[in-house]
Amino acid sequence: MDVREKKHKRVTLFIHITGWGLIFGLPLLFSDHSSPDSLRRYLWSSLIPLALIFVFYTNYTLLIDKFLFKRGQMPYFFVANFILIMGVSLALFAIRHYFIARRIPPPPESAIEAFFGFFFRDMVPLILSVGMSIAVKMTNRWISVEKELETVEREKVEAELKTLKSQLNPHFLFNTLNNIYSLIALSPEKAQQAVIELSKLMRYVLYDNTPRYVPLSKEVDFIHNYVELMRLRLAANTELSVKLPRNNCARVEVAPLLFISLIENAFKHGISNTQPSFVHIDLSVDDSGHVVCRIENSRFPKGTDDKSGSGIGLDNLKKRLDILYPGRYTFIIQEDEYSYRSELTLSTHPQ
Repeated sequence: MDVREKKHKRVTLFIHITGWGLIFGLPLLFSDHSSPDSLRRYLWSSLIPLALIFVFYTNYTLLIDKFLFKRGQMPYFFVANFILIMGVSLALFAIRHYFIARRIPPPPESAIEAFFGFFFRDMVPLILSVGMSIAVKMTNRWISVEKELETVEREKVEAELKTLKSQLNPHFLFNTLNNIYSLIALSPEKAQQAVIELSKLMRYVLYDNTPRYVPLSKEVDFIHNYVELMRLRLAANTELSVKLPRNNCARVEVAPLLFISLIENAFKHGISNTQPSFVHIDLSVDDSGHVVCRIENSRFPKGTDDKSGSGIGLDNLKKRLDILYPGRYTFIIQEDEYSYRSELTLSTHPQ
C-alpha cells in the first residue's frame, strides 16, 4: 500500500466519522437539556441514525459489491434493499410503539398521520441512505479506476522512455564509432585515445543515466568529455568554442542525454575538412533555474549516401521532451544557407 492510498483511506475514514458524528451530535446539541427525560429521549431518537448506519453499511460493504456492479444482478440489488428497508422500518415501528410508547406516550394521531409518519420519518431516510451509500461507493470506485489508469499511463510513459533511450544509445555509439573510424586513417594514436574516451562516455550512457533526471553537473561532464573526443578529429580550420556552467549545477536536475543530439548534429553537419567551419556551444543556467542550450554551427549538409545515425536523434529528442517536459520547454531551430542554430530552454521546476 503506497502513501497516496494510505492517505486516501485516512481521509475516507475521517469523512465517515465526521458525517455520522454530525448526524448523532446535532440532535443532542439542540435538545432541551432542562427536561429530566432529555437524555432518554435523545437515546430513543438515535434509533433512526442507527438504522441509517445499518442500511448504509449493509449496502456499502455487501450489497453494492455483490449485486450492483455485476452484470445481470441489479434486480437482486433492488429486491434485497426492499426487504432490508421494510425489515428495518418495521423493526423501528415495533420498537417505537411497543417499547418507547409505554414510557413516553406519543401525541394522539390519526391512522393517516401514523402511516405518513411511518413512511416519511422511517422509510424515506432509509432509501436516501441507500442512495448515499451508492454515491460514496461510486466515488471511491471512480477514484480507484482513475488511479489504475494513472498507473497504466505512467507505466506506458516509462516504457516509451526506455524505448527512446534504447534507440538513443546505439545511435550515439554508431555516430561516435564513425568518428573514430575516420581518425584511424589520419592518426592511429588519436584513434586509440578516442577509444579510451569513448569507454568513459559509454559508461555514462549505459549505466549512469538510468534515473529519469540526473544532476546537471553529470550532464556537463559528459558533454565536456564528448567535445574533447570530437576535438581529436577537428581540422585546423575549425573554430570550436564551448561554454559550460560550473556553478549552480548541483541543485539543478535535467533529463539525461537531452543535449547530446544537438551537439552531435553540430559536429556532424557543421564540420568540413577542407573549408573554414565553426561550432559554438553555450550551455547555461539562469537565475530562475531555466537551463538554456544554444548551439550554432556552420552548415555542410551531408549527402544522401551518408546514412550515419539514420536521422533519429532530433525525432527522439522531441518525443522525450514532450514526455518529460510537457509545456515546460521551448525548442527553436533556425537555419540559412551558411549556418544552423538551435536553442533548447528547459524549465526545471514542475508547473
